[in-house]
Amino acid sequence: MSGSKKNQEVTVAEEPTKSQIRRWRKYLADEIAEGQIYRDLADRSTGPERDILLGLADAEDRHAQHWRDLLGDDANVRTRPSMHRALLRFLARMFGSVFVLALMQRAESNTPYKHDSEVPAKIAADEAIHEEVVRGLAARGRETMAGNFRAAVFGANDGLVSNLALVMGIGATGVAPSVVLFTGIAGLLAGALSMGAGEYVSVRSQRELLEASHPTQVTLRTAKYLDIEQNELELVYRARGMTPEDASHRALERLGYLSCDCNPSFSARPDGSQGPEEELTQEAFESVGNPWKVAFSSFLFFASGAIIPVLPFLFGATGLAALMWALGLVSVALLITGGIVGLLSGASPLKRALRQLAIGLGAAGVTYLLGMFFNV
Repeated sequence: MSGSKKNQEVTVAEEPTKSQIRRWRKYLADEIAEGQIYRDLADRSTGPERDILLGLADAEDRHAQHWRDLLGDDANVRTRPSMHRALLRFLARMFGSVFVLALMQRAESNTPYKHDSEVPAKIAADEAIHEEVVRGLAARGRETMAGNFRAAVFGANDGLVSNLALVMGIGATGVAPSVVLFTGIAGLLAGALSMGAGEYVSVRSQRELLEASHPTQVTLRTAKYLDIEQNELELVYRARGMTPEDASHRALERLGYLSCDCNPSFSARPDGSQGPEEELTQEAFESVGNPWKVAFSSFLFFASGAIIPVLPFLFGATGLAALMWALGLVSVALLITGGIVGLLSGASPLKRALRQLAIGLGAAGVTYLLGMFFNV
């Protein structure tokens, strides 16, 4: 009887507590949701990325099965996943973009498994590896879109902050609403034109620098007329970064005395790459961008942000109410742009949003106080 009682006590001790059951159900629901998120993302992907996402989904299914085995019959009770994962699943199903991957990266990094000693070490390790896998996938997306999109966000943010500060500073002086309105429009045009002109000059200067620095085809056109005894062609290749031996070899090749392309270091380019030099020039120019397109984009991005603090005055608001409306609209926009920048940077969207908001409101507050102080 004592032995039977002892066995009964062991059985009772091994039964999960109510808090464990609740926690394990939550884990199960989140694992199921994450697996579905990866599958939804895979449906919108192709090639290796699709295979990687499906591999992550299979891993989440294995984790979910672990919690099913622990829960037994209790696993049949339906439990909702966390609001965060439910939102991610909706976004993945609707959009399937780099933003979902960036959010999934943060979700994997903030897994509760790190602080739960009851979670098997292999599952906790899997989740840590998942974070790195998703980080790699998100990095691919950031590389393809971050340049133009980041320029758009930063341009809009510049317009938001600078024109809000201008409107707040002028509005604090107590001038007529029409003066604030036209000042805001002037600030929008001045800032957008300045941004566009600055980007045009910058990109145009980079293209001119490439044109001036890139090797020409003169060595091909003049090689047959050169004096091999006074071989200045070697100086060309040495100036491009070759060693004296490699420069001599390449010069003899150009002069027609050698016909060996076995060593890429003998290329006419310092980096050893092959192919027509015109193609390399075009690739370099494309990476820099078209100055007119960049200038026009910068103008539009800045203007799209700078128009927001002017909107209340355009719709007839006046005085302090108009300034508060401008402040509120810009605050929402700053939170959005800051969160987007945080996502693209792989950082916390909330922290970046609040930082962006603090910077924008700080600039507006300083100019408002200066406007009240000078009152002119």
